[in-house]
Amino acid sequence: MVGAADRVGGMSEDGGPAPATETFVAHRDLLFTVAYEMLGSAADAEDVLQETWLRWADVDLDTVRDRRAYLVKVTTRQALMRLRTLGRRRESYVGPWLPEPLLTVPDVAEDVELAESVSMAMLLVLETLQPTERAVFVLREVFGLDYDEIADAVGRNPATVRQIAHRARGHVAARRPRGAVSPAEAQGALKAFQRAVETGDLQGLLDVLAPDVVALSDGGGVRQALLRPVVGADRVARVVAAGLRRAGAAMSLEAVQANGGPALLVRFDGEIDGVMAVRVEDGLVTGLYYVRNPEKLSRVERETAVSR
Repeated sequence: MVGAADRVGGMSEDGGPAPATETFVAHRDLLFTVAYEMLGSAADAEDVLQETWLRWADVDLDTVRDRRAYLVKVTTRQALMRLRTLGRRRESYVGPWLPEPLLTVPDVAEDVELAESVSMAMLLVLETLQPTERAVFVLREVFGLDYDEIADAVGRNPATVRQIAHRARGHVAARRPRGAVSPAEAQGALKAFQRAVETGDLQGLLDVLAPDVVALSDGGGVRQALLRPVVGADRVARVVAAGLRRAGAAMSLEAVQANGGPALLVRFDGEIDGVMAVRVEDGLVTGLYYVRNPEKLSRVERETAVSR
């Protein structure tokens, strides 16, 4: 994206970054996070940022009172248009759909609200909202924008935005994960889960899985995946144990942080097979989200910056 900025008048006369480029780069991580939380796809979020930059590069900066708010508005509008298109595309998606996983830096987990907002569990909840509801919820609850700013971004009046926010908040509250855990507790559960998988310890798996644990996977029609959620510790333990065994293939599990929480990068014979994000509550694994679709694994070998 900085390369794109450089190609479109990105340098000032004195050889330094032009004001438009400098402002865009300063807010890029925020804009990416807004788009990603609205779309659940890093690839689509990057496309939105490209469109935002092209519009931003043509703006007379002297007419912009609040550059951050202006960029968020443009990003939101572009993401809303893409989200409506994605909704139709996902209706024909082959198999279950999961968000595209991101490797995130360790300090994201320390920001509890940000970590929850980009988690697999929360992104799946946000998928159940209508596009405008999702935009309003993200901008208000995650990024703390006031109702006037949100109204300008989504093209509604502030009173309507307040109603949408109230409705979306109630919808999410009824479906969101029960509560956050400390990074240490999450890592402890991940280590126990990883150890049980690596040693083939079925009882160890049962001990770390919550009774009502849910497992989902996404192969995009290219890789084998669960056709529907698997629920219950016994069933999930057996599915995991069977799914991570392959004749003649050497498996390795690398503990990473994905979407602000614990996860495992799964390899067979050194090749990445997928990312398994883990949801932890009360010291037990309550959710497993295994993304195997190769198109969604482009960001699992480098960290992606998210911010608010």
